[in-house]
Amino acid sequence: LTRIRTRVERRTGVLPHVSCCYEAGRDGFWLHRLLEAHGVISHVMDPSSLQVDRRARRAKTDRLDAQALLRALMAWTRGEPKVCSMVRPPSPDEEDARRPSRERATLLQERIRLVNRIQGLCATQGIDDYEPLRPDRRQRLAQLVTGDGRPLPPRLSAEIARQLDWLELVLRHLAEVETRRDAEAAAAVKAAPSSKLGALLHVRSIGPELATVLAKEVFYRCFASRRHVAAYAGLTPSPFASGRRSREQGITKAGNARARKALIELAWLWVRNQPDSALAAWFRSRVGSATGRVRRIAIVALARKLLILLWRYVETGALPADVAVKP
Repeated sequence: LTRIRTRVERRTGVLPHVSCCYEAGRDGFWLHRLLEAHGVISHVMDPSSLQVDRRARRAKTDRLDAQALLRALMAWTRGEPKVCSMVRPPSPDEEDARRPSRERATLLQERIRLVNRIQGLCATQGIDDYEPLRPDRRQRLAQLVTGDGRPLPPRLSAEIARQLDWLELVLRHLAEVETRRDAEAAAAVKAAPSSKLGALLHVRSIGPELATVLAKEVFYRCFASRRHVAAYAGLTPSPFASGRRSREQGITKAGNARARKALIELAWLWVRNQPDSALAAWFRSRVGSATGRVRRIAIVALARKLLILLWRYVETGALPADVAVKP
């Protein structure tokens, strides 16, 4: 890029501006920071926002993909923001602050996988009451008896013991991550109660995990309006209307999946722990005594309203009077 820029400057007498873009993905944002440090205007593009040919069979090569990215970049620089979506790259500190919550989610998935694996091995021998998460899992493993009255086969017992070693390592790492998370949350409440993390922890129904996810995944950046906030979490509606056909397809799910999951969990907690709030009353008036799919749809709508309420709260410090806070 430097060589090309120097050649153009020598031929035209004008120092050109260099712009480039690449798709957000496995490489993260180190390349964006490297290009910005060398005076290159870099953009990180959301690959799912690019318009593609909808034919049943379409040509796809690296050259065609690069041309599509170039056309989108040219349209973006001309002032057409709807042609694609650009990602806001976080700073190194903001990116590193997300690690604890994301590592915890990975460890929880690994714990579930190991528990299911151990219980599956026991089920092949007719054992359905073994709980690997109990503290006495080692003692109970030595006492297991198969469904036909035999002791556990030695090779199977050794395999389960190795799986327990793996599970105990995951549990230890999970405890370390949660201990550090709780310590950071307590320090934020004590040292900076007006910070976004401290403000979220002040509200009833929000614990250290939900507050950390919301503060580090959503509220670390600035939003222009409530629509931008809901779109970032993928909680905006996606209607389909063409001619006489009109139907709702549900939410877009195009935003931050971790934040969306945390908000839906928080919405269920909000209905239970904030029964006197206006949002809980709105949910009860819409749902009534209905169960099943109606409640699931309404809880997603409540999650969107709750996200907007919390965004206004962390930005302005104003909380509705009907929202209960922690003592």
